[in-house]
Amino acid sequence: MNGRGRMGGFGLGPGGDCVCPKCGYRMPHQRGAPCYTLTCPKCGAKMTRG
Repeated sequence: MNGRGRMGGFGLGPGGDCVCPKCGYRMPHQRGAPCYTLTCPKCGAKMTRG
């Protein structure tokens, strides 16, 4: 389901994980909460979509 997002961009869909680029910690992506707004509970870095 990699279609156009609400703002005209390409969304990655509801599934997948948020991944910490520093320590590799993974957590399930939650709909409505972009990964970049989350911080890693282990090291405090900003999460990315993975």
